[in-house]
Parts: sequence; structure tokens; C-alpha cells
Amino acid sequence: MVLLAGLLALCGPASAGEEAAGTETVRADGAVYEETLPNGMQVFIITDRSTPLAVFEVWYNAGSIHEKPGKTGLSHLLEHMMFKGTPSHGAGSFSKMIKRVGGIDNAGTGKDYAFYFQKLAPDRLSLSVEMEADRMSNLIMDPQETLSERNVVMEERRMRYDDDPQNLVYEEVMAAAFKNHPYRWPTIGWMSDLKTITHEDLLTYYRTRYVPNNAFIVAAGNIDVDSLMALIRKDFGRIPSGDPVRDSIPEEPEQLGERRVFVRKEAELPYVFSAYKAPNILDEDSYALDVLSSVLSDGKSARIYKSLIDKKQIALSAGAGYSSIQKYPHLFYLYGTAMPGRPIEDVEKALYEEVENIKEEPPSEREVQKAKNQIESDFIMHQDNVYYQAMMLALFQMVGDWTLRDRYIDGIRRVTPADVQRVAKKYLVEDTRTVGVLIPVKNREAQ
Repeated sequence: MVLLAGLLALCGPASAGEEAAGTETVRADGAVYEETLPNGMQVFIITDRSTPLAVFEVWYNAGSIHEKPGKTGLSHLLEHMMFKGTPSHGAGSFSKMIKRVGGIDNAGTGKDYAFYFQKLAPDRLSLSVEMEADRMSNLIMDPQETLSERNVVMEERRMRYDDDPQNLVYEEVMAAAFKNHPYRWPTIGWMSDLKTITHEDLLTYYRTRYVPNNAFIVAAGNIDVDSLMALIRKDFGRIPSGDPVRDSIPEEPEQLGERRVFVRKEAELPYVFSAYKAPNILDEDSYALDVLSSVLSDGKSARIYKSLIDKKQIALSAGAGYSSIQKYPHLFYLYGTAMPGRPIEDVEKALYEEVENIKEEPPSEREVQKAKNQIESDFIMHQDNVYYQAMMLALFQMVGDWTLRDRYIDGIRRVTPADVQRVAKKYLVEDTRTVGVLIPVKNREAQ
């Protein structure tokens, strides 16, 4: 599903010690309880009585877009450091305590955010609340440990990007597609920046961005809202607000022509990644772009698979994708890996032909309805998973409003074949396209 790929009601201020009133429609399964603590931290709780589990997540406006030139990779490095312990809980003890009660924990960093989560029994949520609040304000940031973990991240970068040809192409395309917007640099950071990040850089970033008024909590599952809120008010409510975080994200200038980048790297097969500037989920056109991506690439009956892989047999793999759940406009993309002996130019040309076919004649009503049904069924099916419920609410909230989640399917249902044709003509044009091509070279050591 396109939406997965990939994947504000504020209460008035309350005086110290006073419980802020929350809001909800009905205290029932599926209801979303909302409350804003006096220190500015927002809380969202989804009740789901059908599951024996609960998920607790803390999200920070602390993704790679919040970094500065020359300091890329801070957000991801800080995610690693968040597991190094506090004066109350030593390094690694957080995860050990969660595992001891049968739960799991992890974290992630994206371009727009960083988040931390635990999945465990509802009666163990006090562990999550206590320890997440503790490391929000009391993280140990040892200088030597920082340098050691920085080396770990550098090695991770070598494995995930420097030694992965297709990821390297993606990274180069992003850097070329965005000239001014911070989406241009990788979440993991540039290697040259990672080498120069200091303990002071990381500590300043932590103290600036890991504050209650720059974060929110999402919990989901078989939860007693009153009991959980009492814990949250006690442990998170005592953390002082930080200085207001004012982000100034530069506007991306209009792209006036196709851009191309080439990556010469040891690889078996050539690869092409072609990306077009496209709006995010806040734009009505995003729904039609989601459906367009599904028509092109959702399964073996989709157009790209049938044409490039099944019929023409020129691509080993190929498809399309769309990054809609982002704070700012992002990309719609096409990609393909050539079959052995086939030129990558044939794959690229064939991908564009499938787009042009839709521009010339809209897909059939049946084709569009099938795509819409697939998107809707995937979306609804995943509502049985409390982790997915919490994740989707958080992602939409990070974009600007979690209630977009409830309007998403209505938006998909409104899409017509004419809409799909219209957005293909509007956004999938050569002048807003950035193309990355992998040119395989032989292994020099083997030679």
C-alpha cells in the first residue's frame, strides 16, 4: 500500500499542579482521547478493547530536517544515545526491563521526526511512562560514549549507503532534486558531517529539541485512560517546558528542467530511479497520486509489472511509489533494475511510456476501483494492529493533524479515472524530474 510505504485540539494552559482537561467524543473502542499538559506536551490515547496489548510511543519534532548544514546526522545519532541510560537507569537497562515483562522496544528517525516505542501488557505501561520521562530530561551524554556511538553510526552508514548501490542512487537523487530544502540530505547524515559531530553539538540538540513542548505521546490498546493519564501527568507533567522551538524551513525553488545524476559503483545490474516533485497529504491531489501509484505498481496485475517484467521482460524489478505523509511536498517516483544484458535506457523509456499511456487515456473505471479497493482494504486491515493504529495517528499528527487519518479513505473514494489522468499530466512532467542512474563497474579487487 502506498500510504504504508514506504509509512489538534489543544487545551488551554493550566496552572502548576492543576490537571488539564482532556477531550474525547465517547469513551469507547476507537475513541481518541486528547489532552495537553501545562508544559505543552500533547497526549493522544486510542482505546481498543479487542487486544490484550498496549503500545506507548513518544514522538519528537527532531528529524533530519531540523539539523543544520554541516551537522547532518545529529537526529539519528541522538536516537542511538537515548539508549545509553540515565542516573536512575543504567545503559541498556531500559530495554532489559521491557523484555523482562514480555515487551519489546525500539526507535526510529525520519526526515520529519524521531520516535521511541514499547509494546507490552497494559498493566506494565507505568514502566514506559517512567523511563521515557526519565530519558527525556536526564539522559547521560558521556563524551567518550558519544564518540564511540558516532563510530557505530558511521559504520552503519557504510553498510546501508556507501556499500549499497541502489541506496546510494536514491541518496544522490534526493540531493539533486532538492536544492534548498533540508529533504536534500540523508537522515543518517553525510559521512563528512558525522566525522565532525561533537559531544557539545549533540548535547545542545538534545536540550533544545527533547522538551515536552516539542513532543507528543501516542498510546493505543486495552488502556484505562484515567489511570494512564494520572501516570503521564505525574512523570511528564513535572518536566519544565523548553524554550519555544521555532523552525525556519527554507522554501524549495521551482525546478525548471530535468536533472540527472550518475553513480558509478560496483554492482551486478544497472538501475534507474526517477523522481518527480509532488505535493504531500495536505493537498487534495495526493489521493489521486496514491491511486496512480497503485495502478502503476500494486501487484503483478499492475501496469509496470505486466509491461516491463511480464511482457517485455526487460526488468528484473520495477515499480512506482509516492511519499505523501511528509511535512512538506516530497516525491513521486519510478524505478527499475534491468535484466542481465538489457540496457537501462530501455527500462527507463518503458517506465515513461506507462506514464504517457495514462496521460493519453485515463485508466478504466474497473482499474481505478481495484486500486482504490486495495488501498482501502490495506488501510482497514491494519487497524487490527495497535502498533499500526498508534503509528498512523502519530504520522498524521506530525504532518499537522491526526484527524487526516479519518478523512484519508474518503479522499481515496472520491478519486475518478479523470483525476488519475489529471495528476499524471500535472506532476509527472520532465521539467520537475530528477533521474539517478546506476552504472555498474567491475570489482577492481577481483580483477
